[in-house]
This record gives sequence, structure tokens and C-alpha cells, in this order.
Amino acid sequence: MEPPDSSDHGGVLNSIQERTITENSMVVLLQGLAGQVTTVDLRNESTARGRVLNVDAYMNVRLKDVLYRDRHGRLSKLADMFITGRNVRYVHIPDQVDIIKTIESQLAKIHRVRNFSTGRKEYPKK
Repeated sequence: MEPPDSSDHGGVLNSIQERTITENSMVVLLQGLAGQVTTVDLRNESTARGRVLNVDAYMNVRLKDVLYRDRHGRLSKLADMFITGRNVRYVHIPDQVDIIKTIESQLAKIHRVRNFSTGRKEYPKK
């Protein structure tokens, strides 16, 4: 069974738990890589290079147009690839990505969804 698609609301996660995890961790930066081509190093010493479709709060990464290199150096081309967060060793941040602006932009998206959804505040002020 595949994980739920977190591409709703421009890649912003829907569940309160996932939004909380995201805004309190660096996964928010990885979510900002949606649409960018990057390389993901895996724990088994293989790599996957492709365009990021989405990243969820658990660092599960979905790539498309992937060039996969196994730990023996053999290359494979894949239309898409799903990498579970527990298998991610390192995600390369492309040089052209402004890290601070990307994080701020993603946090703003999360807060817009939080304040917009069903017209109520999740954490009302007392």
C-alpha cells in the first residue's frame, strides 16, 4: 500500500500531526525542493537522481525521471521511484536553492493551510 499523496495544497501536508512534524524539523526544506532535480543518497550506498515530486513529514521521497545507481555502480533509468524515509542517508540541496527563503516559503504555506482549513484555528488563543 502506498502512502497518502501529500501534494494537496501545493505539497503542504493535511494532517495536523504531519504539519506539526514538518514545521518543527528540517523536512520543511526538503518539501521545498518539489520540482527540483536532486540526488538522494541511500543507506545501502546507492543513489537516486531525479525530480522531486513530493516529500512527506516522515521524509518519504517520491522522484520522477530517476537515474538510479546501485552500490555496485550499475545505472538504471526509472520513470518514478518512492524512497522510504528510513532509507534516506542524505539529500543533496541544489546550489540554486536559497535555503532560508525555501524554509520561510514552506512554513508560510503550512500556516496558510492551518488558518484556512474549515475556517477555524487549530490552536485557539485563550
